[in-house]
Amino acid sequence: MDMAAIPTQRATDAPVGDTPAYPGAGPLGEGRATLAGSLAAPGSARALVRGAFTEWAGLGLTGPDGDARLADDAMAVVSELVTNAVVHAGTEVEIAWRLEATGAFTVEVHDHHPARAPRDPADPDAPEMPEHGRGLRLVATLAETWGVTYRSDGKTLWARLPPGGTEEPEGPAPVPALRAAEALAPQPQRPGGDRDWLGRGALSFLAEASDLLAGQLDENLVAALTGQLLVPRLADWCAVWLEDEATVRTGCAAGPVRVWHTHESRTEELHRALEKEPPRPDGVRSGPEPYPWPGGALGPEGTHGTALAYRLIAGGRPLGTLVIGRCGLLRFPDEVTGLVEDLGRRVALAIGAARQYARQATISAVLQRGLLPGAVAEIPGVRSALVYEPRDKGGPSGDFYDIFPAGDGRWCFAVGDVQGKGPEAAVVIGLARPWIRLLAREGYPVAGVLDRLNQLLLDDATEAADAAARALVAAGGGPFAPGEGPQSRFLSLLYGELTPHADGGFRCVLASAGHPLPLVLSPDGAVRSAARPQTLLGVVEDETYTSESVELRPGDSLLCVTDGVTERRSGSRQFDDEDGLAHALAGCAGLDAGRIAERIHDLVLGFAPDLPDDDLALLVLQAE
Repeated sequence: MDMAAIPTQRATDAPVGDTPAYPGAGPLGEGRATLAGSLAAPGSARALVRGAFTEWAGLGLTGPDGDARLADDAMAVVSELVTNAVVHAGTEVEIAWRLEATGAFTVEVHDHHPARAPRDPADPDAPEMPEHGRGLRLVATLAETWGVTYRSDGKTLWARLPPGGTEEPEGPAPVPALRAAEALAPQPQRPGGDRDWLGRGALSFLAEASDLLAGQLDENLVAALTGQLLVPRLADWCAVWLEDEATVRTGCAAGPVRVWHTHESRTEELHRALEKEPPRPDGVRSGPEPYPWPGGALGPEGTHGTALAYRLIAGGRPLGTLVIGRCGLLRFPDEVTGLVEDLGRRVALAIGAARQYARQATISAVLQRGLLPGAVAEIPGVRSALVYEPRDKGGPSGDFYDIFPAGDGRWCFAVGDVQGKGPEAAVVIGLARPWIRLLAREGYPVAGVLDRLNQLLLDDATEAADAAARALVAAGGGPFAPGEGPQSRFLSLLYGELTPHADGGFRCVLASAGHPLPLVLSPDGAVRSAARPQTLLGVVEDETYTSESVELRPGDSLLCVTDGVTERRSGSRQFDDEDGLAHALAGCAGLDAGRIAERIHDLVLGFAPDLPDDDLALLVLQAE
């Protein structure tokens, strides 16, 4: 399918290629794919376009301002067009997308079934289109122009999004997930319309809702999305209670965390009424169960109605309760109760996953705090500055640092980077950092500390492998296959020792084991390397390390970094290509330690439009 220019009229039936291209509309990037006509197609299409935006950002074709909103809008429009094609045609779907030189984004979705024309939401006289998916109201909202082209072998839906995406409405802006949920939620019910929609659009609704909920890592946001999905089609109002272990043990439920109502003005009063009547589910059954009707909080039109409570259960554990209500009904249709029960299972799984993520993040954060010093130690006669930014803010990171007194007027520092992240990295840091301190305070020289630390890592890795092999054999398994079993524990480390001179300045003895080399900046702007490269720790048995000595005169600055600085990427380039770090440091002549650290950090972040994909640590020590 060839990409073509998009006409300037909204929702016309003109063929896509009949209108001249916009000035300068040559594509900066484009792609295409063929997808099976299944419920997995919308998710696959979103993944393809999301990958395209990531690639364009890496190539510098997009910038940070407005592009996040354009990408969000593109995900929603692509999902809607593919969903529309799958639900209406059910055939193989061809999708093509491109980023124009103007910064606009265009997409075409072609199926092989000649269906009737989609209804234009802007035309009140157009025939009503059944709710087989979401209609095209989301496309009409986000696209600058859109339309449909019919051919003998099928039809093509297309849309063009303006550069930067659509403007957010005034007032508190909803998060992208809430915008997507609002579009995904079907329109309010019409007389007799429930069964028509439930019979034809329910599967598409559940598939899209599952995809949306599965990507959330905050249980409160999951609750908010749930209400957005259910109201107004399936219920006039709904509420979500969340339970923790204490709530389940005592049987005392707090108020609902989220309440939704078709009329926003009723939400606060309904919330107060529901607080007084928390659900009291019996056992671990998902429901539905009857719930008292809060008629007084719903105004004259809500005097009568029915409400149902669904227990949210995942892994056999209750996580909360979902309550839905509709005015003027004696009972919900069976099709609705079944669909809400199916959605409730997906909501419970999403809440469980979000809680697991939160627990893991808390554990990681506590572990990270225990692996690093509480503050950078102050060395008499030295100004110091540190920047430490783990990629995963919850940790544990693979980068670490330390500054500590070693006795006899000596001060020691270390900047290291462990292969890998997470618990395995935490194990290595938990070994290395206290051993470095112990060996230094026992009087071992710089090279001797590295020799012994290298042997410690090798011994520990061997013991871990032996223990794992014994456990595997005890469980009835065989030996590890190549590439299996515990991973080797490699560590790159820059370690040094500072001793003050009586007349000012310091003698610095240091060694680099597989680590980016430290740089010394003189007050006149000259930059020189302060060590030579040596082998990673934990790799070679009986490796012998050597140290270098450098004099730091008053005004000299020593810069120590991890590879998150030197290997920061922008396309095919790295920050330290052609001595980029040394050139950046030379431009810091005359600055104090704090401003040097800030300048280097800013240059590293500004080197590429995307966020760093590795941990970042840099330490500046400046002799006064």
